[in-house]
Amino acid sequence: MQKRALGSTGIDVSVLGLGTVKIGRNQQVKYPTGFELPDDDSVVELFELARSLGINFIDTAPAYGSSEQRLGELLPDRHDWVIVTKVGEIFENGKSRFDFSYDYTVASIEQSLRKLRRDVLDVVLVHSDGNDMDIINREPVFDALESVKNKGLIKAYGMSSKTVEGGSWVVQHCDVVMATANLEYDDERPVLELAEKLHKGVIIKKGLQSGHADSASGGTGVETAFRHILGQPGVSSMIVGTINKQHLRDNVAIVNELTK
Repeated sequence: MQKRALGSTGIDVSVLGLGTVKIGRNQQVKYPTGFELPDDDSVVELFELARSLGINFIDTAPAYGSSEQRLGELLPDRHDWVIVTKVGEIFENGKSRFDFSYDYTVASIEQSLRKLRRDVLDVVLVHSDGNDMDIINREPVFDALESVKNKGLIKAYGMSSKTVEGGSWVVQHCDVVMATANLEYDDERPVLELAEKLHKGVIIKKGLQSGHADSASGGTGVETAFRHILGQPGVSSMIVGTINKQHLRDNVAIVNELTK
């Protein structure tokens, strides 16, 4: 599988990344159908398949339930993978809450290091609650990330943003932005164009509309979505979450055909 530079971070990532919310959380998620969390053997098989298909990039977060813990316990050759995790959102007792304070940010990173069994985190993103500019202007989360980066505990940081204004600020002041793009939503294209100009990393989320792209474009929605997103400016990688091994194989086949 094709690898692309994650901006100017010095990190190369597979153009398709594996989202892991489905290995850790099945409450309050936006997928078309419900699902059971896979057992440990199934998770290991999924990771081994992903690696054999050339994927080296994994997306997780504290808000994804037991995802970080299971990655630390089950990911084969875990130091060979590039992992992006997040700070700011906590999912407890079936509900999300947010904390962008300095102390919580540092504590969250320390917890992620322990759970993922890493000495250094590759990429850490602020998990926005939708109020990007309020977080940027009023919260000390980015000061905390810069401090932790200077201590060598993270390699790169940015935000999983939800607005053009927030994403644009992140591109100008951080290393990486995670933005939304899909067949029905192109509002954040200016963020991607700015990131390309400034050589910043771009990770695409919700590219398959949380599984709803299957029904788009007369049944060819997945392929059409991949073609659309991989043709966007500046895109380093697109995260797609799945626990279905055949879906993973199919997605990789489409991406390989489009990027060959």
